[in-house]
Amino acid sequence: MTDTPSGEKLQKLLAQAGHGSRREMERVIAAGRVSINGKSAKLGDRASTDDLIKLDGRPVKLAASTGTESMVLIYNKPEGEICSRSDPEGRRTVFDSLPKLKAGRWISVGRLDYNTSGLLLFTTDGTLAHKLMHPSSVIEREYLCRVLGHVDEAMLQRLTEGVLLDDGVARFADVVDGGGEGANRWYYVVIMEGRNREVRRLWESQEVQVSRLKRVRYGKIFLPSKLKQGQWDEMPAKEMAELYKMVELDTPKTGHLPPSVREKRARQDRKNKPARRPRR
Repeated sequence: MTDTPSGEKLQKLLAQAGHGSRREMERVIAAGRVSINGKSAKLGDRASTDDLIKLDGRPVKLAASTGTESMVLIYNKPEGEICSRSDPEGRRTVFDSLPKLKAGRWISVGRLDYNTSGLLLFTTDGTLAHKLMHPSSVIEREYLCRVLGHVDEAMLQRLTEGVLLDDGVARFADVVDGGGEGANRWYYVVIMEGRNREVRRLWESQEVQVSRLKRVRYGKIFLPSKLKQGQWDEMPAKEMAELYKMVELDTPKTGHLPPSVREKRARQDRKNKPARRPRR
C-alpha cells in the first residue's frame, strides 16, 4: 500500500477506472468492498498503479497515469459487434477495432445493441465516462430508425407523452419524420436515458417493428459523415472541451495517440477502400 505523496487517493483511482464517481467510491471503500495488496482498504488510503487493488474481490485495472491526460475516440459501430470486452461465443467486440494503448484502457460510454450501429464514444477518463452515462446528466441520444408498420399522429403523441414499459415509463423527447415509402418509414428519435433496448421497446409497445437502428448523436457530438462503419477517429480538442462542459467537468490536458498508430489506421483504411472501376 502506498502512502507516499506520489500515491493517489484510492477513490480517485477507482473513479478514473470507470467504476463510479469519487463520492460513490468513497461509500464503496467505507463498506469494506475494496482491498489493496490483500488488505482491506479504508477511507484516506492512497495507492498507485503498482498496487493490486480489488473491488468485490476482482482486480481493478487502473490507468497508468493519474488522469492528467485524457483521450476520447469516436467510433462508428457496425451491426454484428457486441459492446463487451470479450464474448464466450467468440463474436467480434467493439474493442477489437480500437487502437491498443501502452497504458490504461478504453472505457465505453454506454452501449449499443448487437444489431444497432452508429456513434459510440470511448475515453481513457473513467470520471468522464461515468458522468456522461449517469441519468443526472440528462444527455440527449438521437437515433435514426427505420420502422415497419402503420404510424399515425396518435401513436407519435403516445410515444412522446410516455409509455409504460417493464422498467417504468419511457418516452421519446422528440420524433421527426425522416421520410420513406409504403410500410417502411424513417424517423429521427431522441431519448434522454440509456435503458436497455429503449428505442426498440418503445416502438414495439405500439406493435411497430424496428428494422434498422443507428445512433447519430450523443449530446452535442454528432457522428461524422466521413467516418465509415468500423472506423474510429480521435476527437478534436474543441469537441473534447464541449464534452467535459456538458457534464460540468474541467477539461484536463488532452493526450494523443502516437503518429504510428494513426499511420497504421490510414494504411488499413486505404487497404479496405474499394478500387475504382476504370472509365470506359
